[in-house]
Amino acid sequence: MPLRPENRIDYVEIPATDLPKARAFFQSMFGWEFQEWGDEYFSFSDGRLDGGIRKADKPAPATGVLLVFYSDDLERDVARVQELGGTISQAIFPFPGGRRFHFVDPVGTEFAIWSETTE
Repeated sequence: MPLRPENRIDYVEIPATDLPKARAFFQSMFGWEFQEWGDEYFSFSDGRLDGGIRKADKPAPATGVLLVFYSDDLERDVARVQELGGTISQAIFPFPGGRRFHFVDPVGTEFAIWSETTE
């Protein structure tokens, strides 16, 4: 039996133009814990999935893969993103089964946060 299940996302790597700024944002926003691996790489754990933030010359393009986080309180998280130096790139909007918003972190990569519809 394999140690890890096949055919599912196992690790996420995020490019960042400013590693300390990206680390501070994600640590404050989501409470991630980090391990430094030299000057150009941090690994993190969110408690369910592991990943890394690597030094990059440019942020990931907004047309690339979108990482979407889950939240119980979108309005709270819109305010938190802005307080931590991120910008809202798409205000909260409904979609079948939920609502979400998009934001750009302080170093230029776009993400989204969604919540289930409680109605």
